[in-house]
Amino acid sequence: MKSKMHSLKTRRRMWLIIWILSIVTISNYGGPISYGFFFAVTLLPIISFVYLIFVFSFFKIYQKLDSRDVVCGKSTPYLFILRNEGYYPFASVSVKLFSFFSYVDNMNEDTEYELLHGDEYTFETKLVCKYRGEYEVGIREIEITDFLRLFRLRYKVPSTIRALVKPKITRLSYLNSVDSINSLSKKDYVQAQTEPDVLVRDYVVGDSIKHIAWKISAREQTLKVRQFVGEEKQGIVILGDTRRHSKDMKEYLPVESKILEVLSSLGMFLAENSVAYTTYYSQGNINSCTVESLSGYQEYYNKLDKVRFNQSESFEVVMKELLEKGVLWNSKIVFCVIQQMNDHIMDMVNKLSQAGITVVLYIVTEENYDEYVKQSNERRKIITIPVEGELEGIL
Repeated sequence: MKSKMHSLKTRRRMWLIIWILSIVTISNYGGPISYGFFFAVTLLPIISFVYLIFVFSFFKIYQKLDSRDVVCGKSTPYLFILRNEGYYPFASVSVKLFSFFSYVDNMNEDTEYELLHGDEYTFETKLVCKYRGEYEVGIREIEITDFLRLFRLRYKVPSTIRALVKPKITRLSYLNSVDSINSLSKKDYVQAQTEPDVLVRDYVVGDSIKHIAWKISAREQTLKVRQFVGEEKQGIVILGDTRRHSKDMKEYLPVESKILEVLSSLGMFLAENSVAYTTYYSQGNINSCTVESLSGYQEYYNKLDKVRFNQSESFEVVMKELLEKGVLWNSKIVFCVIQQMNDHIMDMVNKLSQAGITVVLYIVTEENYDEYVKQSNERRKIITIPVEGELEGIL
């Protein structure tokens, strides 16, 4: 692009020098040849600019996406046609794409097309959307250059394509984060249901009074309930962060897309392995979706596709509310998929792990959270996931 602008400025300087020389020639020599040369040099840019207006009026572009509903990361058939519907040839026409959120296979923006009267270029290729969301794809604007290459006209395509992109699903062959969880679960089931665990948790409404650990409660000045391993640790819960942390679409869309990819991929892995789970996320109020088998996964995926991120949402509030209602205390494993980590979240994670519940915390970020990652142990795993990275081998 810089070389093109440099070339354009160079030609304009050359034309200006020639135009000044024509004036000098008239002043010193006069005569019909000098005046003819002056008028020719003066009129050429005007004619060239009028030519641009002519091309703008008669150049046509048509583009079509096979379907507006596409899946993030998957290629979709894409067609666009360049056509000269005027009476004169077009010297130089190029197209510019929406290239941040999507890309078109085998498409070079630097290519310049020359079209004679009635000529038509047809391109059948593939378009890939990088992130989940709703945004414009395909050709963004047209660039026309005159035959003298003194002027360049850019204008936006009047009817762009707006794609509705669904979350990406990464099929995982193995889940690294649960390598030790399986062995922990087996140990839990070996023990009798009536054998109380040495760990305790906060009392919540509905707990049986006979399970209260009175000595520990007296020491800590708050009601504590003994954990009954086989009875208490049964389910798997996934918590999703739906807060929007930025106003810039280029910043928030990749992160939100990756969060939904983690939620959909984790859900698929569990469903394929016949592991039932319940996912909680906020959409003003706390929503939930329970998947008991692979047949129920499609409903879960459709709900993820409708998730909307908002600056008013708070993962901390959701997790705190679920803790207070006792929802998480019945879990064997709790997966958390978040964007930012802090000490408040860490405190709640510690409460769960101290109660014998295994917590896996996925942080989708490009920031450094080594301070928290180092606090991982058998019951508490903290894993950072790069926004632009692949999930296989990390999740």
